[in-house]
Amino acid sequence: MKNQLLHTPEGVRDIYNGECARKQALEKRMLDKLHSYGYRDIETPAFEFFDVFGKEVGTVPSKDLYKFFDREGHTLVLRPDITPSIARAASKYYSEEDLPVRLCYKGNTFINNSSYQGRLKETTQIGAEFIGDNSAQADAEAVALVTEVLLAAGLTEFQVSLGHVEFFRSICREAGFDREVEEELRQLIANKNIFGVEELLDDQNLDSRQKKLFSRLPQMFGGVHVLDEALSMTDNPGAVEAVKRLKTIYEHMKVYGFEKYLSFDLGMLNKYMYYTGIIFRGYTFGTGQAVVKGGRYDHLLGHFGKEAPAVGFVAVADQLLTALSRQDIDLPMACGPKLLLYKEGEHKAAIGMAKKLRGEGADVALMEEKRPLSEIFDYAKRNGFSEVLAVREDGPVSLSGKEGA
Repeated sequence: MKNQLLHTPEGVRDIYNGECARKQALEKRMLDKLHSYGYRDIETPAFEFFDVFGKEVGTVPSKDLYKFFDREGHTLVLRPDITPSIARAASKYYSEEDLPVRLCYKGNTFINNSSYQGRLKETTQIGAEFIGDNSAQADAEAVALVTEVLLAAGLTEFQVSLGHVEFFRSICREAGFDREVEEELRQLIANKNIFGVEELLDDQNLDSRQKKLFSRLPQMFGGVHVLDEALSMTDNPGAVEAVKRLKTIYEHMKVYGFEKYLSFDLGMLNKYMYYTGIIFRGYTFGTGQAVVKGGRYDHLLGHFGKEAPAVGFVAVADQLLTALSRQDIDLPMACGPKLLLYKEGEHKAAIGMAKKLRGEGADVALMEEKRPLSEIFDYAKRNGFSEVLAVREDGPVSLSGKEGA
């Protein structure tokens, strides 16, 4: 039993020492970049009422939620997705604001994934939400900010893939699919299952042009030429409007100078049903999952009483740390704390010296010198100390490590 208490449940883990320092450095770099664009911090609770993430909101399925009850019998949920929480808070605190609101945040999310998937059930997300602007310029700012955040994290090789939910929805409405067929087709296209798509389409009453377009969707990804291909394959007004929106965003991204990081995927279909416009994901080497996810959700705030368009994204810190590690990219970090050694009778002097060093901005830990210096240097290395100092009459002096040889 005691041994079991040392372990964490499946899907969660401890983060400590160097990894914890790297994570905090990464979070700070990303939040600093969000602040530089005028986004202001907001914090929401780690758990909310069930209805904030209910089926009508279009977020994580109920079976994947961590649910529990308070003393009054209300069903509460550990948040699986921060965006609905931000939408709720913005609807409450900015209900009268009719000009844009820019919010950013850091927080943990909790999804009860199947243990067989090997995914973390608790992840840290850093995100931004641009509320109150439905323009292509706002979309472009969100995508540009994704690029800025990934660059700030230290990545140089990554892609931000853009799609638009109305492309698929519009051609499905035109085809007259019922809900079950549309959902099955959505899954097949999202999984890039070309043969499954073709088999499903054989049972549907479609003309040859429609069938060709749906069959092509799983492969309709790549550079900006994909948008021209899409326009050549359909004249559906909603689909055409979606493609034109993506083209406009691409032109804005050229102004930012970030177009080289963009690709397009008209077969990108998000499982979160609250998205209404562009959707996007950021990918890099070293992780099989997206490190950034986001899109436009113009009706989500309306669920909480404020009719306002919005676009936003989250960067998954855990995935980014994995990618940075596998790409051998070091995060610039502040120097670790200093270890100040003192001998018997020097404790009072050590406290004074440590206080002075801390006043100068250093982090200092005290330790009485009771072990051989060689052991102390090994200890300092294991625990991330940047320097070992010793108390002397005229002040602290740095020890090189040779003293313990």
